[in-house]
This record gives sequence, structure tokens and C-alpha cells, in this order.
Amino acid sequence: MEVHGTVYYETQRPPEVPAYVKNHGLLPQHELQTLLRKAKLFIGFGFPYEGPAPLEAIANGCIYLQPKFHPPHSSLNHEFFRGKPTSREVSSQHPYAEQYIGRPHVMTVDYNNSQEFDTAIREIMSTKVEPYLPYEYTCEGMLERVHAYIQHQDFCTPDAPFPPANSSSSKLGLSSPASPGPQFVLLPNSSALTWAPNANTPPAWPPLSSLRLLASQEGQSCVEACQRANLVCEPALFRFVNNKEALRGLEVQCEVVEAEVNHVFPAFSVLRRECGLQKDPLLYSCAGLSPKYRRLCPCRDYRRGQVALCRDCL
Repeated sequence: MEVHGTVYYETQRPPEVPAYVKNHGLLPQHELQTLLRKAKLFIGFGFPYEGPAPLEAIANGCIYLQPKFHPPHSSLNHEFFRGKPTSREVSSQHPYAEQYIGRPHVMTVDYNNSQEFDTAIREIMSTKVEPYLPYEYTCEGMLERVHAYIQHQDFCTPDAPFPPANSSSSKLGLSSPASPGPQFVLLPNSSALTWAPNANTPPAWPPLSSLRLLASQEGQSCVEACQRANLVCEPALFRFVNNKEALRGLEVQCEVVEAEVNHVFPAFSVLRRECGLQKDPLLYSCAGLSPKYRRLCPCRDYRRGQVALCRDCL
């Protein structure tokens, strides 16, 4: 295979580019698209994160090979994220391509494992793929998404507090003892809870019918916990699971329940039997994790090819 590059230079070839690379310099968009259509493999070197180039390559018929990060890159171990107010962990150069496109268009391997890398290259050499553009990146998919956002959300009225103030005598969000039944019920053949069909359903978007409440493992973020169940974490639904009803539904044993300002809450400690609810709604986080706590994760289902929308969102 020939190796081509598009490394920018003004007067002379950059010394960092090996001699065997056919470097085209900075290409106009139409010339880059032409080059991608002639190529079979597009290689990611680990940076930049989540850029558009891999998606353009896949849409032009390339297979995208990218590095898997062990451990995932985050503000704890990588200079790019250091000091940034985020707990997010990035598992590969383009997590969206890894999770929602996948093989045969995307291969994510450990670049430090020469045997795994070699096997991936040989597989790519013998694999033929057609150009692929996820539906959510088409004009129609974008318009569908914008339509759903505009039709189902009221940007002029703030979300009502939940639980409603007159349904609880507790500052921690207990539903009224006179309520007709539990707010959450166990899904058949699952460890996840869903909103009870006979419970009072407040207006919400995404709708509460899409909610799947899970408990993460210790040291696991809600992003990962939801992904393992083939779901996505939905920050907008945190306010409906930040209460004792959710803890009760998951059969959590709490000797102490406190409301705190902590980005991993709502969560609970099995060892200490301590439970924490979120005091500041601005700190609801899908990415937060702690080795001391199991988190309450508001996951939701999603439409294939339109991850931003749940199945009942249209």
C-alpha cells in the first residue's frame, strides 16, 4: 500500500514526515475528497479527538483504523484534558465511530500490541466496504433531529422541580406516602428499572417512557454503565432519579441519606450503606465516577442511526 499524507508546509517538506509518505500538503476540500475516494485505509494517530476527518473518510469508502486508549484518556492522565473541568474518559480517538459505526468501517485496536495491529491490517487488506454515512449526519437526519428538539421542548419555561413541592415533606425528594404506588418498576428479564406506567408522569423530554434506571459498579461512570446495557446516559433525566424512590426501587440499603454538592451524586456506597443525592442540578454528570460509590444512572434507549433521539422522541 502507498502511504499518503496531508501535512501542511510552506516551503519545504516537514522533517517529521518520513520519506516513504507521499505528502500532499494542505489540500482544498474537493481534492481531499478525491484522495479519500482513492484510498482504502484512513489511519488515526490518536489526536485530534473526535474530529470530522474520520467521518469524511468513512463516507468516501475508507476503513478507519484508530488507537484504543489503555487507560482511557482523561484529566487525570493526559495533558490535553488536564485542568479542564471534566471527568470524561475517552476510550479511543473517535469514541462515536468506535461505538456507533464499528466494524467493518471502523477498527479500534491497541497500537502497542504489534500482533493485534498486524492482524487488523491484514483483515483490512481483504475487506471491501462501501461508503457509509450514518443517518444522523445526513441532511434529512439533521432536520429530523432539529424538528424533534423544537417540537418537544419549551425553551421559554424552566423545568418544574421534581418531585413537586407539594408532594413531599422532605428536602431530599421523597414522594408522598399517599402516592398510588412505586415510581419505578423492574423491566422483565433485566436489572434496569423503568418509570411505572400507573405512576404520575410529569411532562419531560425525552419522555419518561425511555428512562432505564441502572446502578453502575464502583469506579464506573454512567456513560460506561449505560453503554454496557446498549443504552446512552441522558443528563436531562437525572432530576427524576435523584430521590429516595429511585434508591428504594434499586433496593439500596441506606443508613444515611444526605444531599450534597458532588458530581457523582446521586450515588450510594454499599460498604458504608451511605446514600447521596445531588444538591446542585448543574452538577448532574454522566461522566463522573468514584471508586467509593455506585451511581444512579438515568439511561435511555435510542434510535439506530439517530443516537440523540430516543425511540419515542418523534
